[in-house]
Amino acid sequence: MTPFKAFRDQLGKLQRLAQPYFLPLDNGTNSAQFLLLVGALIAVVVGFTLLLLTAVVVASGAWIPELQARFLPGVPEQVAAIWAGPYGKLVMVFFGAGLLCFGTLRAKLRQGRWLPWLLLGVITLLILVINGINVGISFVARNIENALVAYKAEEFWKIVAIYAFCLVLALPIRALQGYLVPKLGLMWREWLSERMLGRYLTNRAYYVLNSNDESVEEIDNPDQRISQDAASFTATSLSVTVEIISALLTFCSFIIVLWSINGTLALWLLAYSVGGTALIVFASRKLVNLNYQQLKLEADFRYGLVHIRDNAESIAFYRGEEQERKEGSRRLGGVIQNYNKLIVWEALISVIQRSYDYFSRFLPWLVIAPIYFSKQVDFGVFGQASIAFSQVLFSVSYIVNNIDRLAAFSASISRLEGFQGKVEAITGEVAALSVLESESSVAAESADSILVSHVDLVPPRSSRRLIHDLSLQIDPSQRLLVVGPSGCGKTSFLRLVSGLWPATVGRVHRPPVGELMFIPQKPYMLLGSLREQLCYPQSSERFSDAQLRHVLEEVRLPDLVHRYPDLDIKQDWPRLLSLGEQQRLAFARLLLNSPRFVVLDEATSALDVNTEKWLYELLVQQDMAFVSVGHRPTLKDYHDTVLQLDGSGAWRLLPSASYTFGQ
Repeated sequence: MTPFKAFRDQLGKLQRLAQPYFLPLDNGTNSAQFLLLVGALIAVVVGFTLLLLTAVVVASGAWIPELQARFLPGVPEQVAAIWAGPYGKLVMVFFGAGLLCFGTLRAKLRQGRWLPWLLLGVITLLILVINGINVGISFVARNIENALVAYKAEEFWKIVAIYAFCLVLALPIRALQGYLVPKLGLMWREWLSERMLGRYLTNRAYYVLNSNDESVEEIDNPDQRISQDAASFTATSLSVTVEIISALLTFCSFIIVLWSINGTLALWLLAYSVGGTALIVFASRKLVNLNYQQLKLEADFRYGLVHIRDNAESIAFYRGEEQERKEGSRRLGGVIQNYNKLIVWEALISVIQRSYDYFSRFLPWLVIAPIYFSKQVDFGVFGQASIAFSQVLFSVSYIVNNIDRLAAFSASISRLEGFQGKVEAITGEVAALSVLESESSVAAESADSILVSHVDLVPPRSSRRLIHDLSLQIDPSQRLLVVGPSGCGKTSFLRLVSGLWPATVGRVHRPPVGELMFIPQKPYMLLGSLREQLCYPQSSERFSDAQLRHVLEEVRLPDLVHRYPDLDIKQDWPRLLSLGEQQRLAFARLLLNSPRFVVLDEATSALDVNTEKWLYELLVQQDMAFVSVGHRPTLKDYHDTVLQLDGSGAWRLLPSASYTFGQ
């Protein structure tokens, strides 16, 4: 890919990530409208600044003319000249056009989207004011040096007073800008993270996305992308935007100052900065890829440490510390190896940057000295030229000075947009499959049953057919036991019935959402209170304390009631509760939710036979239909039909009374 094409591709990714917060991408909105609003915002801010400056000049001239003459020397004349010439009228025309653009597109700025534009406008206004103060300070510095050389003490102290006034005026403006930029970034991060989290949890994209498979290079560590990458992207996007606007305004302001001093100096500056920028950009292309890899490897290393923490007891039982250390060292080794390369390239670019910076300090002297010795300019020009030159050079050399940061920013754009695009693609695919399933299930005989019709089951990203041409129906009064050797597709069949995996051939008709519940062998323990554990996925306010305590006693967990009388207590439940207690708690959750159909994947494997019998009898009393997977012969007593799988695609249905385990 050519550098230009890569740049365009990156801009497209940036637009898809950044624009929706300020202007929706749907309903016919395009990038041209967004850029139009950006231009309109600048026009409105410039027009408002001119009106504000005019109001300050008029008010100060009317109320405090002495202070105006002292602290705003020459400003009233400049403002009057702007209004007398064509520039004032032109600015007002653009000001009105900018307001008209926002008024025309106001319908697309609903749902709070006007607020970020307002904050951006205020931030741009502050940058413009600060830039004007900086230009004034350059003239103040020139006059100070001239007063010192001429030994004019009284004039010197007057100019120092003006300088102090500029500082007092600039400090609160800087402070306000320092607050508004991260505040807008925080608002943007909240919106973007909420949007990505919502899409991540829509249509089971979080389940379809294989987030921890290191062989899949496309998407890794979605948790990092939603949290860390989103925070970094919003903060960096705003800071870069503010810095670019500031750099453009600084360039426009000080290049005029510099050109008024010496045109040759301005031309030398442009040639020097363009050449240096091109050299740095060429040398730093490797940084983007290295930063991208560093983000991925750091996330993989952190995930490995989290995995050790989450499975601490199992590792301790196995005495697997050495194996975990080797795996952790392998992941850390990847981080260190890539970072070593990053250090080398950053050091190389740093040398170029420093050389570029050091030589730039001599350039104004070399150009100004001949005209000073020929007495064409005063001594203060040296100071003013140095200030103007450094400001213009800094603005033009923005890429040079921030290349490592921009490389990391580019990497975060690719990671975040890649994640967003993948999640949206998965969501669209799942939604399309759901539509097809709903259309194909119209002819189902009953909405009160699970119907599997001529289904082929093939795991996602696999070509192995586990079940071929399966047809069966599970009515509300039916209990089905699924058996077969390990790896034959028993759990896969439950995923098919529960809607987690689609059928490659045939159709599956399921009860409505809420009427079917899945209980895995290791129950899900959420991060929450005991009350929330029991009520999940329902609201914790739906059931009373008496109901919750009663259901715990029903599933033979009375000790849990005594150990934790406060149901709102939050603990590390997977660590505190044994697997048997977790399975009984899952049955309590099941009884509270009361679905009509239950799918059980070895849900009683950690329980004794008597407790297992008791829990299945509770399901029968609740008149629930259930599909179970298990290996215990005792399970046959609670089911009326057995589905036997062999893993090669063949299957058969048998009455449970005629089935013998081990045959």
